[in-house]
Order: sequence, then C-alpha cells, then structure tokens
Amino acid sequence: MTALAGPIPKAGESVGRAREVRYFVLRSRKILISAVILAVFLVLAVLGPALRPGDPNAFVGPLGAPPSSEWWFGTTTFGQDVFAQFLYGLGSTFLVGLAGGGIAALIGVTVGFVAGYRGGITDEVLNMLTNIVLVIPTIALLVVVTAFFKARGIVVEAAFIGLTSWPWAARAIRAQTFSLNAREFVDLARISGVPSWRVIFGEIAPNMSSYLFMTFILLFGGSILIAASLDFIGLGPTAGVSLGLMMYNSVAWSALQLGMWWWFVPPGVAITAIVGALYVMNVGLDEIFNPRLRES
Repeated sequence: MTALAGPIPKAGESVGRAREVRYFVLRSRKILISAVILAVFLVLAVLGPALRPGDPNAFVGPLGAPPSSEWWFGTTTFGQDVFAQFLYGLGSTFLVGLAGGGIAALIGVTVGFVAGYRGGITDEVLNMLTNIVLVIPTIALLVVVTAFFKARGIVVEAAFIGLTSWPWAARAIRAQTFSLNAREFVDLARISGVPSWRVIFGEIAPNMSSYLFMTFILLFGGSILIAASLDFIGLGPTAGVSLGLMMYNSVAWSALQLGMWWWFVPPGVAITAIVGALYVMNVGLDEIFNPRLRES
C-alpha cells in the first residue's frame, strides 16, 4: 500500500481531489465488483433474522436432506436448516471482522503514530512491544485462553484477534509517520506550539487517510480469515453460529464422506468471496490513491 503525503489541501483542492477519486472509483472494475459482492453478503446478513426467524440451530427438518424448494441449502445430519445457519453465520462473520479489525486498527494506529512521531526511547519501547506481540505463538496463547474461558463467544474471539493482529499495521503506520514527521508543515505546526496530539491528528493523520482506510480493510479481511480458521479447528466460540463453525461441524460429522456438500460448500464459498473481495478492493483503492499504479 502507498499513501499520499503532503500538506493538507485547501477546500477547493479537497473538492477537486474528491471528484478525482470518485471518478476513478466508478471506473475501477475491481472496486465495483468487490463492492457488489460485499453488499450482497451484507444484505443477507442484515436480513437474515427476518428471512429465517428463530433458532438457527433448531432441529426443524428431515435429516441430511439435500437442497430443495423448501430447504434452500439442505439440512444437516440432525435436521438443522443450513440456510438459516448460513444467514446468521454471515452476521457473526461481519461482526468479528468489524470488531477484531477495529481493535487491531485502534491499537496499530495509536502505537504507530506515537512511535513515529515521538521517536527516541518511546519508539524503541513501542517497537520492542510490537516485536514481542509479533512473535507470540497465537495458537498456544489461544489454548491458554480457552482453558480460562470455558464458554467463549464472538466478543472474546474478536478481542483476541484484535489484540494479536495489530503489529504489522503499527509498523507500517510508524514508517509513514516517520516520513511525514520530517515535512515542513509538520515542523511549522510543532514550532507554533501546537500540542503533539493535534499535530498527529490534525497534520499527519489527514495526509494518511487513504493509507489508514486501506489498512483497516486489510485488518477487517484478516480478522474474518483468522476467525474462520480458529472456528474450523475448534478454538472459536462455543455457542452461536458462524461460517467457520459450520465448516467445523460439517467436518466433525463426516459431511464430506456422506456426500453432504451443501453443508460445507456455502460457508467456504462465502468466506472466500468476502475476504477475496476485500483484498481486491484494497488493490483497486491502491491503484486510485497511487497514480503510478492506475490502469490506463
């Protein structure tokens, strides 16, 4: 990813810049296709409770029924509606991505800005903390967490993901802050006696807005992928429904061997499509914010 750096544009320049960005966004197939894919899954997640009210884990149908006009995605070995689980699982997936990515972004932005702006001993301490978190074996740590939290929910999973996935973002933002910290407009604000937090959020952050937005997209997609992986190996929430848990249960109850493809294919396709769309959107945004990467 790249970021635009320079003095904050004036009002007229900002309007022109916004029009330029909007123009290239509407021309970018990567962004438009990714946005449509994400919008479809997001609408399904929001409308899920209305389309399939009730408990998604309830035993409501025949055992192991294939997809039909009544059971759109078929049923599980125990007669649970796979489509209902899919809809509720989408909601959980987006919530984990938003919460986990948000926590990671908040920590990464804070550490990156402070380390890059202050430098010196502050930078060394924060850089050491970043390296420590970076080398922590997350799976082993999650096993320890699992021992303390017998009943785990989406909140615990999102918090764990957010608290362990921020180091790369902090390093990237720290490097960008170092670069902007040497610019004249930052020196001018510092000499004028502007408080450090106002220099960071009033001078540096606005010039990194595109970079910060793309960083959040990557953290959002990464949180979804990590959550699905943890769910699939049985280290995710112990209650509720998620796309990863659907795949875990399908494997645990031999859906592949029984030929019940409708149990594990929909959640697998959804996870791949959502994460893939987020990463493709990030590539498209990078091409827009960095003129050198724009397609002719």
